[in-house]
Amino acid sequence: MKLLSIGTNAKTSKSDKAGQYLTAIMYLAPHKENTKKINLCPRASKGCAAACLYTAGRGRFPNVIKARIERADWFVADRKAFLVQLHKEILQHSMKARMEGKKPAIRLNGTSDIKWERYIDMSLYPEVQFYDYTKWGPKDRVKAIFGNTNYHLTFSRAEDTPDQYVKDVMHRGHNVAVVFSGKELPKEYLGYPVFNGDLTDLRFLDASNHVIGLTAKGDAKGDTSGFVIHQEAA
Repeated sequence: MKLLSIGTNAKTSKSDKAGQYLTAIMYLAPHKENTKKINLCPRASKGCAAACLYTAGRGRFPNVIKARIERADWFVADRKAFLVQLHKEILQHSMKARMEGKKPAIRLNGTSDIKWERYIDMSLYPEVQFYDYTKWGPKDRVKAIFGNTNYHLTFSRAEDTPDQYVKDVMHRGHNVAVVFSGKELPKEYLGYPVFNGDLTDLRFLDASNHVIGLTAKGDAKGDTSGFVIHQEAA
């Protein structure tokens, strides 16, 4: 079973064609969408779960859903074999990127929120730039932040995230992703500049202390929980 995907994400495909990186993403079924009902997004709020990108784009196709569930089942049921396969694919992706004259980038949590620093020693792949979005807070990801120089995290706001928490995370030099309604993003949010995160998926290239603005996609377009910030409230 193949774990990493290339060219299946519109943003990564766009930035890969124009830039110096070749990006691979791993998509697992989120939340408890696996046979043993193990939550792979333990910090997801109700609004986040309802608006999950699992429903966006190709994620609505039955064959795509089936493949993501099978990967999640494998991770839960036989983690050792899963990680062996992942190791092989990381090396293969790195080699492919070099052959194309690009740098390899990998996002392991395409539709999950696993603490990969628990399972992978990313220092074994110094040529790879790993990155993810996460609902875990900085205190929960200390090992990822300080233990892996090639793993970049963008923290995410949910409807139950206090504004002060967002400000505290930003004050520490991190970025926070915020989902907005409409086609255009506000210039500022909570006093911080908003960068259009839909232009590229390469979050590790973002300047620090920015809100990463994302437009609502998939089921998120109908969100009323507060997970999506409406422009008039931004």
